Amino acid sequence: MHRRQALGLLAASGLLASGACRRKEMSTMPADTSKPKSTMPTIFVAHGAPILMDDAGWVGELRSWASAMPRPSAVLMISAHWEKRPVTLGATKPVPLYYDFYGFPEKYYQVEYPAPGAPALAAKVEALLAERTIEVAHKPERGLDHGAYVPMLCMYPEANVPVLQLSLPSLAPAELFSLGRALAPLRDEGVLIVGSGFLTHNMRFAFRAGTPAWATEFDLWAKETLEKRDTDSLLDFMARGPAATMALPTTEHFVPVIVAAGAAAEGAPVTFPITGFWTPGGGAFTRRSVQFG
Repeated sequence: MHRRQALGLLAASGLLASGACRRKEMSTMPADTSKPKSTMPTIFVAHGAPILMDDAGWVGELRSWASAMPRPSAVLMISAHWEKRPVTLGATKPVPLYYDFYGFPEKYYQVEYPAPGAPALAAKVEALLAERTIEVAHKPERGLDHGAYVPMLCMYPEANVPVLQLSLPSLAPAELFSLGRALAPLRDEGVLIVGSGFLTHNMRFAFRAGTPAWATEFDLWAKETLEKRDTDSLLDFMARGPAATMALPTTEHFVPVIVAAGAAAEGAPVTFPITGFWTPGGGAFTRRSVQFG
């Protein structure tokens, strides 16, 4: 089943509920620049789908996680839903969101997240990548996709933290780890570097009850590999991860965690603020989210 078709079916399923979905009447507060910058962790967040915004429990977990971290000066978002070479920077001023899904109720197309733009962060990213001779392009009209704005809306609902989205230039693990290393100095500027995807992502199992053994096995392998900071295994995840081809028929949802791992401080502890599986009866999508530092 094609991912977008499955998302449309998911929207029509019994998972929909009235909840926390923020509509276009949402007001925006100015960015808070009064506090000194903190050295930030890097994170990987399981971003669900637009309907995550109606899951009060999951929204609460994301909000609590954000509250437990230092407040970022800005967020650099790397979502599974934007692959473009060369590395490309999205909008640096508020523009409409990119509703990269179809078949959902109209309310999901009325959501807005008018966070402040981040032109200063864009300039810093471009300078850091230039030091590594990494080419950078710009797409100033591209708004945040659902892999970016859904977790941001849940974690920082006031929309007062500047956000910049960066594309995945490829799905090559070594290249993405190096990209993370290049971005690492941003942590000392108070920037929260976020990879957004899913550690298991097989749309054919989106509507099946129960959690298959292969999903549990791969989720546990990912946990142990990340905890040990075993970079060699992480970069070779399709060969070393159990049942990797079942857990990840395509890899775009997994590889954002590699960028986050690359950007993390050497020896930073790894924790998992959110765990468990998602969709009816347990599901095959792990909600495991990761914090480095």
